[in-house]
Amino acid sequence: MAATTIDYEQAGELKFGQVGIANLRIRTLDATRLAAEMAERVQRAPKLFARAAVVLDFGGLSRCPEIGEVRVLIEALRDAGVMPVALAYGTSAVEELSKDVGLPLLAKFRASYERDGEAEPTPTPRKAAAEPAPAPAPPAARSEPGLMHVHPVRSGQQVYAQDRDLTVCATVGAGAEVIADGSIHIYGALRGRALAGAGGLATARIFCREFHAELVAVAGHYKVLEEIPKELLGKAVQIWLEHDKLRIEQLD
Repeated sequence: MAATTIDYEQAGELKFGQVGIANLRIRTLDATRLAAEMAERVQRAPKLFARAAVVLDFGGLSRCPEIGEVRVLIEALRDAGVMPVALAYGTSAVEELSKDVGLPLLAKFRASYERDGEAEPTPTPRKAAAEPAPAPAPPAARSEPGLMHVHPVRSGQQVYAQDRDLTVCATVGAGAEVIADGSIHIYGALRGRALAGAGGLATARIFCREFHAELVAVAGHYKVLEEIPKELLGKAVQIWLEHDKLRIEQLD
């Protein structure tokens, strides 16, 4: 009898971008399986995922889906409790697909994946042989001083430190969101969401004095409150990525 192969890899990898919208990178074009995974996330953390805006990223597939397949997927995800609002830019075929299904095309969510060389290369105009090729652009650097925010971040508010670290000298309330392309330092309670390394910087970290976060993420890798050990709640912690796994550890 032939052996049964069990696939433990998730069909879709969920990441969070600079504006806190979830980016669903499709790995397997199986609408039923993707919807089941998303429904589980909604059930586990309804305050975060119920009716959440989701961008569909087809960059992990070997081909661009057909319009019918995407329409089935969109309806399945809506039934699962989330709201597909756009497609992530990938190829000219995806651009045409976005028009066919009536969803906008967003480019910013591709940033962290382009570092892995997965994005479609952009054609380079032919130049004369004597003209030197431009130097490759370095990764985004935090050249500006860090952003200092001294007031509490209240529910519904968002603070974003572009290309730099963020320091919050007060509480981040439930329903509030702090985002930085660099690291995040919170000298108060973190009760909302904190997203560090929003542009794909995997070495970014989050530090907070009192940990009650709804969600934390580094370079798109995230954990929600329900996935965090109870013994860390209310403690001073640091959060970082290690081998693409999000680590949370109490500070001494």
